[in-house]
Amino acid sequence: MAKIVKISKEEANRRLGGVPDDKRFWCQDGKVVKNLKELEEALNNMSDETFRYHSVEDKNDFSNWVKDVVGDTALANQLKGVMTSTAAARKVEARITWLNARL
Repeated sequence: MAKIVKISKEEANRRLGGVPDDKRFWCQDGKVVKNLKELEEALNNMSDETFRYHSVEDKNDFSNWVKDVVGDTALANQLKGVMTSTAAARKVEARITWLNARL
């Protein structure tokens, strides 16, 4: 049976909001990401080379940033096993939709 997760409106809003300037995600290609929507957009437009730079077998910078900075462990766990930037963007998009439904 699926576990039902409750999240407050305030927490959903916080996760969707921008992070402090010193916690932004700096992509190898020069793009700077400050929230989940910008992460989705960056992933949708990212080269395979940049994606591989940030997401290899023993590390996943996207997952780590989402967990440590955004504070969304569920999305971070979903991003760990993703093999392409397109698939990662879909995971982020689905999470944004889920969070927006809680506002």
